[in-house]
Amino acid sequence: MPNFMFAYHGGKPPTSQEEIDKTMAAWGAWMETNKTSLVDPGNPVGMSKTVSASGIADNGGANPLAGYTIVSADDIDAACEIAKSNPMIADGGSVEVAEIHVIEM
Repeated sequence: MPNFMFAYHGGKPPTSQEEIDKTMAAWGAWMETNKTSLVDPGNPVGMSKTVSASGIADNGGANPLAGYTIVSADDIDAACEIAKSNPMIADGGSVEVAEIHVIEM
């Protein structure tokens, strides 16, 4: 079964202990519901730098990455079904879903 990366964009970080507790509960429930599909539950990430031929930019790019998860699913449509219930969406963010192509070296 192929693996898919969920790349999280946007959303808003919780600012109070109540919001932190609510956010963690939502993520915990989502992970419990989808535990058989989770390959790597992932983590949030900090601000990124963009490295290109013209140098290094500190702005995080046009659509900064907020975190990631790796799931196993039959196909990209099944992976998108898992992503539809992700707490990032309820928090105003988005989930980019892409198949991971394994290349044997």
